[in-house]
Amino acid sequence: MSNEKGYLGFVLHSHLPYVHHPEKEKCLEENWFFDALAETYLPLLGLLKKLHDEKVQYRVTVSLSPTLTTMLMDDLLQERFVLYLEDKIVLGEKELERNKNNPDIHKLSLLYREHYERCLDEYENLYKRNLVKAFKVLEKAGCIEIITTAATHAFMPLYQEYPQVIEAQIHTAVISYGRVFGQAPRGMWIPELGYFPGLGKYMKQHGIDYSFIAAHGQLFASRKSKYGVYAPVETSSGMLAFSRDIPASRSVWSHDEGYPGDQVYRDAMQDIGYTEPFDYIGPHLYDEKIRISTGYKYYKINAGEKGRLYNADKARQKALAHAENFIYQRVTQVKKLSKLMDRPPIIICPYDSEVFGKWWYEGLIWLESVIRKAAETPELAMISPSQYIDEYKENEKVEPIFSSWGNKGYASVWLGGGANDWIYRHIHKASERMKELVSRFPNESGLKKRVLDQAAREVLLSQASDWPFIMKTCLSADYAKMRVKRHLHNFNKIYDNLCRNTVNTEWLTRIEKENKIFPDLDYRIFGDKKPGTK
Repeated sequence: MSNEKGYLGFVLHSHLPYVHHPEKEKCLEENWFFDALAETYLPLLGLLKKLHDEKVQYRVTVSLSPTLTTMLMDDLLQERFVLYLEDKIVLGEKELERNKNNPDIHKLSLLYREHYERCLDEYENLYKRNLVKAFKVLEKAGCIEIITTAATHAFMPLYQEYPQVIEAQIHTAVISYGRVFGQAPRGMWIPELGYFPGLGKYMKQHGIDYSFIAAHGQLFASRKSKYGVYAPVETSSGMLAFSRDIPASRSVWSHDEGYPGDQVYRDAMQDIGYTEPFDYIGPHLYDEKIRISTGYKYYKINAGEKGRLYNADKARQKALAHAENFIYQRVTQVKKLSKLMDRPPIIICPYDSEVFGKWWYEGLIWLESVIRKAAETPELAMISPSQYIDEYKENEKVEPIFSSWGNKGYASVWLGGGANDWIYRHIHKASERMKELVSRFPNESGLKKRVLDQAAREVLLSQASDWPFIMKTCLSADYAKMRVKRHLHNFNKIYDNLCRNTVNTEWLTRIEKENKIFPDLDYRIFGDKKPGTK
């Protein structure tokens, strides 16, 4: 490592909110999960596996949230995903027939249908529906490092006054990771990079060595760090914080300044699900009154009337050029930084995994090319944070400030006026009552423990940062409101029943089936005395 001049720390954060509706034959919101599998996670696994098979040297950090891994392993969702892919293939056959007299569009229809056929074949035959195992294989091979995030991806700064909530989110996540991966996580992704001073102590006491923060969280700290965002800092708890690099992030995140906004790329929003007549597209929608994306998209970004059609070959060449530019920019950074540091700089490049494929169709081509080019570039090497801190053990002591990677850098996305601020007084009250229940019932077993565990489960699910985010952005806002209200309703019903010393076992069994997550949850995580302590 010491011969290299600089490191790239790629971090792919993989998370979706827990959406599981066995009570419905079809659920529109489960489509979020299926789209992500087909457009990001299956192709991403294929890409990483191919690079490993070709002996390309790389190391990428992958954060898999507990809610996502739970859905990946769920039998019902696995079966529904197969049906989803089969329907996409049927739609592809219809599109090939409809577009048979238009060679350019027909070529794209064939591209998409073959993609879904490949997804189905790999999911059923290569991975045997077990994508978690496929990630484990890549980690064992040394290609990726898998880390975790908070149990239901709660935005932590809004629960500073409730340490039992922070503890419950982290404790549950670590237990879930251990059950799924058979080991303890060294790193943890802070949901939305929402850091506040002191958060590290909760993570460190669960064996978390490092995490990630927004750049301004470190740059605006009261004590300036010598190396800026290009080396980790040791927080007051001893946990190490890596800061994301602004230029590297902007090149992928920004539609205006970054690569994904190039007009040669495919438009993610122009989809036949929004344009074709209902009598044609209706059988492929979850609700014939609600149009959704089908994956069959034929136009490029911001195209005028002339040259509107998407050209996959031209887009691929542009993605390769953008990958080359990305590596050039990082090498330029490293050459400047290496003269100023007594150790190689690490450039942290954190992205949501679904940027690649789902939102930026050519992003997977770009990502593969970046990894290949990094392996061939003497000035760069890909590395995980664990490798870096094992090599460079002494780091500056700096306590970052409250920050996030949300719009404007703080909490406005998750605490945005009337759109979503109303939820917190209810969630906070439920959290207080959950702590009260632990005090009243400190050591239950049997049916009563089942009830209390479910109460804790409902509180955790209500805290997901996804729901206020969706309310703020007005995408499926009604569903997000319903989810928060339903989890709080379930909790309050349990609370009231416990106050009356009654249990509705039929109702309990039903909501346990709906919210089938955290099977090893112990309700006492919301108390002062933690499970397993004396």
